[in-house]
Amino acid sequence: MSTLEGAKAQQINHLALIGNYLPRQCGIATFTTHCHQAMAARYPDLRVDVYAMDDHPGRYDYPEAVTATIPQHDLSAYLSTARAIEASGAEVLWVQHEYGIFGGSAGDHLLALLDRVSLPVIVTLHTILERPSAEERRVMEALLRRASKVIVMAEKGREILMRVHAADPRSIVTIPHGVPDRPFLDPDSVKARFGWQGRRVIFTFGLLAPNKGIETMIAAMPAIVAAEPRAHYVVLGATHPNLVAHEGEAYRERLIAQAAELGVADRVELIDGFVDEPALLDYLQASDIYATPYHNPAQITSGTLSFAVGMGKPVVSTPYVHATEILADEHGVLVDFGDKDGFASAIGGLLADDGARMALATRAYARGRTMLWPCLAEGVMKAAEGVAGARLHRIATNAGEFAPLAPDLAAVERMSDATGMLQHSIYSIPDRRHGYCIDDNARALILMCRIDPIDDVVRDKWTSIYASFVQYAWNPDRRRFRNFMRFDRSWCEDEGSEDSNGRTLWALGVAATEAREQKHRDWAAAMFDQTGSLALELGSPRAQAFAMLGAAAMREGHPNHPIATRILETFGEQLVALCEANRRPDWQWFEIVLAYDNARLPEALIRAGHALGRQDFIACGIETLEWIVSRQTSPEGRFRAVGTESFGREYAEPLPFDQQPLEAQATVEACVAAYEATGEQRWVEEATRAYRWYLGGNDLGLPLATAQDGGCFDGLQPTGLNRNQGAESILALQLANCAISTLSKATANLADPPRIVVA
Repeated sequence: MSTLEGAKAQQINHLALIGNYLPRQCGIATFTTHCHQAMAARYPDLRVDVYAMDDHPGRYDYPEAVTATIPQHDLSAYLSTARAIEASGAEVLWVQHEYGIFGGSAGDHLLALLDRVSLPVIVTLHTILERPSAEERRVMEALLRRASKVIVMAEKGREILMRVHAADPRSIVTIPHGVPDRPFLDPDSVKARFGWQGRRVIFTFGLLAPNKGIETMIAAMPAIVAAEPRAHYVVLGATHPNLVAHEGEAYRERLIAQAAELGVADRVELIDGFVDEPALLDYLQASDIYATPYHNPAQITSGTLSFAVGMGKPVVSTPYVHATEILADEHGVLVDFGDKDGFASAIGGLLADDGARMALATRAYARGRTMLWPCLAEGVMKAAEGVAGARLHRIATNAGEFAPLAPDLAAVERMSDATGMLQHSIYSIPDRRHGYCIDDNARALILMCRIDPIDDVVRDKWTSIYASFVQYAWNPDRRRFRNFMRFDRSWCEDEGSEDSNGRTLWALGVAATEAREQKHRDWAAAMFDQTGSLALELGSPRAQAFAMLGAAAMREGHPNHPIATRILETFGEQLVALCEANRRPDWQWFEIVLAYDNARLPEALIRAGHALGRQDFIACGIETLEWIVSRQTSPEGRFRAVGTESFGREYAEPLPFDQQPLEAQATVEACVAAYEATGEQRWVEEATRAYRWYLGGNDLGLPLATAQDGGCFDGLQPTGLNRNQGAESILALQLANCAISTLSKATANLADPPRIVVA
């Protein structure tokens, strides 16, 4: 279960509810709708926001009770819904969970939503599998970790969760399926409205599908009719929409043909329709016996069975989980799965014995009084009040000021081997399944040129390893660098992305000028000369910016280098033109969307302008850097990295999550470039503000840097830290450490040096 700040029971006034909703035709939609109505009726002052899962956007005419819909397969809709719930003021989120109603693998899109809300979560489980697949297990156990309370509708569900998933029993509460409240009636008093006078009615209702076992009941009808000639079997329900989409009404037609073949066509009535609740209850009250011949023994809940018991119907059922519990202690009759003779015997016996049938009906009705919708509402409210006020636990940073961290190679070495630097980790442990990429090894090569102090032998070793990776990645046949390498050192592709190629040229330019050993500078310069012209074929503005940063570095050590000069001139002009083409009064940017590594674009222009003596490049770079810095500042004045949820939204203000270390590093280094170009102290302050993000100066007050080993967590989510420590994040922190250290030294001799501390 999720780690929560403890909360005492308190009254709640605002609940968010996720599930299917009428007029969508399915059991979860009916249940969610009834839950909403029950909570509203029992607690009139309670605000309930309904977020309806939508499998066919635009098909359903949802009522005003639905606050918003979530298109099932649109991951971005889950993320926007999480933001809406967070902003709504809801105190508790209640989720109706069924694997098939959520998008992603085994419905894991729901997890993305839950990861982005901080309020306590209650989950009602409608299916609990004895033998879940690997993906189903992953999703269920993630739900169990995140949920503050888990509601099951049968005690068997609790037992399965504990045995199969090692769930904490203290977090599980059993709340039976709700049922409506109607008086106990003699079925004969209702039959006339359906034309069933003089008949003994056996009834089944629900969406028609093969797993309902209707064939078993039809097969039992000849024997039932032989024992009771007035027997009449009624099946009420539209064919399940998913089945209709697959085969039309073929299944219904097969059932009709079966009844005709057995000679009971006039004793089997299939009513095709999805009726409202009052009409459904009328049908139930007109029936003498209710049958649920379902095939699935693991079915943990059945709304149709609950309704039948609530109306006081004698029930004959197969022994699926819910039936064995609700019909226990002589509250119903159980028959083996697929046993037509067993159904015929049990139903025939009840129809022949009015006293036994009435006694069973009376016991069922009494049990139904304990399951009324107000009882469910009270159970849910008790659970909600028990967790209200709890929020996901966060470890707050200490107050006070912190000096910048010294560069530290420990975590970089942890993620590296003789091949290069591995991409990902699980927590701090390298994850070899994902192998290597040139992006990270190019960054690591830059770090080896800039990090101080480290032993010369250690620097030489790792510089050679990362340089070797870059060298091996070059594919002369394609004139491109490859990017992704498997752990067995085989390549995943013949050429990498434009961005990865641009970033590699950046690393080569830096190494050609800043590498500490002449042998490494010579190698890098030769590689840049051999590969640099590929930059002129790059179309992505970020890839161009990365190549420009490499070209600017190249010119520092090799003035008037022809390829570097052409890269700076060509792409500098293009970036300025892009900015002019896409700017609006409130949008001073190169593209109509924000993405990752945003600050690299203005940094590239500033460094190009400085290298070429182009004041127009510098002016555009400073203007756009001012604009992006303003978008990366929270109302409280903290650095707020452009969240990944913002990417690709045209002319839209950035969203706050997920925040990644790469953005803070890019901003620090861009502000250093602006300071070097202008000498203005404000850029020192902005660089420091962005650097504070690593140490806890962020929206959550959580440090991402692990100072004891040079590590860095992978990002900030609404609920806290992404606690993995991948190569990109570790390198971002260490390169930011280097930049801040260099900036501190550059300003140390000023008459009034700025204080580079983290408040």
